[in-house]
Amino acid sequence: MSIAENITKVRKQIREAAQAFSREPAQIHLLAVSKTKPASAIREAYACQITDFGENYLQEALTKQQELNDLKLTWHFIGPIQSNKTKLVAENFTWVHSVDRLKIAERLSNQRPEYLPDLNICLQVNISNEDSKSGCAPEQLVELARQVSQLPKLKLRGLMAIPAPCDDYAEQQQNFAQVRQLLEQIIIELNLPLDTLSMGMTHDLQAAVAQGSTWLRIGTAIFGERQYNN
Repeated sequence: MSIAENITKVRKQIREAAQAFSREPAQIHLLAVSKTKPASAIREAYACQITDFGENYLQEALTKQQELNDLKLTWHFIGPIQSNKTKLVAENFTWVHSVDRLKIAERLSNQRPEYLPDLNICLQVNISNEDSKSGCAPEQLVELARQVSQLPKLKLRGLMAIPAPCDDYAEQQQNFAQVRQLLEQIIIELNLPLDTLSMGMTHDLQAAVAQGSTWLRIGTAIFGERQYNN
């Protein structure tokens, strides 16, 4: 199937999931994860009115941004962030979904250019407590949110999570429910106007919508399987 056909199929899945859980489809945004995919694939998706793209690898993303600077795109950084890369992230992205420690947030705040609007931030929570995965421990999340919310040039929007892969629908729902509950806890304890849950990918889209996801990070279902050998 073509990228256009894939996007039509994904949008139908989102509409049906929204309807099943009494949600407005407009509340659920599609973030096309384009890592390892060429600029030409992003152009195809853009032709289908996709304007938000998620990238994990900084250098690859910057190259694509240059190639596609004739398009009005919104770029989201969704991968782990090294301290020596924060300046380029702060200068070239509208959203960062993967902030998991104060040091990174402080660097993004200090390095966000004055002429750009505040950088939208999601805190990544390691909801499955995986050693191999980035993310703040759930018990440390409220304090991190308090600190990040006070930094200039950043706008804390909500949480991001990548639960351990799982085919069991009930377990998927349980994982996403924990993230939603953490967001609600932060909103209540810190009185912050957070509005974002970045959770759900190709394999667990429905469970994420059920638990309130506002950004679905979809790659494979749009662009096909990724090739990492390049």
